[in-house]
Amino acid sequence: MRIAVGGIMHESNTFNHRPTPLEAFRVQRGVELLSWWRDSPHEMAGFIAGAQRFGCEVFPTLMAQATPGGVVTGDAFERLTQELLERLSLAPPLDGLLLALHGAMVSEAHSDADGELLRRLRAQFGPDFPLVVTHDFHANISEQVVELSTALIIYKSYPHLDHRERGLQAASVIARAIKGEIRPVQALVKPAMLLNIVRQNTNLPPMVGVMAAARALEQEPAVLAASVAGGYQYADVPELGPAAVVVTDGAPALARQAAGLLADHLWAIRERLHFKLPDVPQAVRQARASERWPVILVDMGDNIGGGSSGDSTFILHELLRQGLTGWVVVLADPEAASACARAGVGAALRLHVGGKRDSLHGEPAEVSGRVKCLHDGRYEESEVRHDGQRYHDQGLSALLEIDGPPAEPASFLLLTSRRQTPFSLGQLLSVGLQPARQRALVVKAAIAWRAAYEAIAGEIIEVDSPGVTAVNPARFRYHRAPALWGLPASADAEESQYDKPH
Repeated sequence: MRIAVGGIMHESNTFNHRPTPLEAFRVQRGVELLSWWRDSPHEMAGFIAGAQRFGCEVFPTLMAQATPGGVVTGDAFERLTQELLERLSLAPPLDGLLLALHGAMVSEAHSDADGELLRRLRAQFGPDFPLVVTHDFHANISEQVVELSTALIIYKSYPHLDHRERGLQAASVIARAIKGEIRPVQALVKPAMLLNIVRQNTNLPPMVGVMAAARALEQEPAVLAASVAGGYQYADVPELGPAAVVVTDGAPALARQAAGLLADHLWAIRERLHFKLPDVPQAVRQARASERWPVILVDMGDNIGGGSSGDSTFILHELLRQGLTGWVVVLADPEAASACARAGVGAALRLHVGGKRDSLHGEPAEVSGRVKCLHDGRYEESEVRHDGQRYHDQGLSALLEIDGPPAEPASFLLLTSRRQTPFSLGQLLSVGLQPARQRALVVKAAIAWRAAYEAIAGEIIEVDSPGVTAVNPARFRYHRAPALWGLPASADAEESQYDKPH
């Protein structure tokens, strides 16, 4: 048996009006794909290991990923899709394809870009070709994806720590299907609700019970996979919302019944999804009063993993205004990082940092300090972390020690040239910081940071900060999304600042 492996993954925030171009994607091709991903905790590693475990030859195509951001340009989508199709057409005879897709990719031409990719694959390979797909937990799943894939398998954890396990599961399903041992059929049920990202942590109630129900279903002999997707609220698309997908061995009625059961579990928790978070001034005041260090200030409105700018300054301004010291803030600001590099280690300088990518994430902040460290931005994560990646590169980076009272703990600003999700402590350790010794750490994320930071956290304060990943859906105006419980009706919503290009 010969199985091709590949993927194109992007989480597309339609409220971020800066499109994601081709050059934003990091792409591995052919044998490079195998060497890059084989030892990672990603599902691609699970594909590779699983295919080999079940006696399959692996044919690598391409794996393309970009940091979440605005919609994928039409050119990027077409070129990556065409290359994948061409590589598959030039392959030796194939028995199946394992494909890693995010499930929330939107291109300029396609609200369901993942589904469009599958449509083209089906046109090339026919309706009976085994094609097993994995999705991120933050997928807005379409009927098209479920209809066109042989089986769809979704991460069961958020923070995402089970990529490899899901890849192995996908490899098992496709190998058994190719051998004729099973006949996968699947069903999709979507409850008409919004599952807000604040309540999507699968390690805590109410989601822990829903995921336990999915795992329990997989103990039934005829159930090959039982999945729940939390949905991705920052995409104004018809597919928006959580979903349940169940794959069975030749039992369509059971698949529909089991998917309906999981959807009912989701619907039943909707009244437990309400929340109220402190705004930025309140959150910083709480951090100042805390005696448990470090305080993690979660900048929900600038969640890089959700497609935000990575240079929001609202919390930084407030830290400076309230005089809190001992903090660490990371900003994606290539201009400021370059200025520090030109000045050199030890140089004192005054900079305007952040708030440069758009007008939605605060004004630039004026800071003064000393260049403590310059770094190429590359670091390695050896533990299983949310994004499943081992190697990271945030570009030329500069650590600036901020001027402050000499008797107080030092504060640091890490300026990076590329947006980097805070999924690894290596981001801070690589420039000589000891995050556990700081008073406050600002993480630009929602839940995914927990896998790395929770073990050192003294106190956690989630902040209702502005930005294109703000947690309150009332800040946005949806035009294409369906009517969902928890989502303000578009006709009643005030015009949103995120609704217009900037």
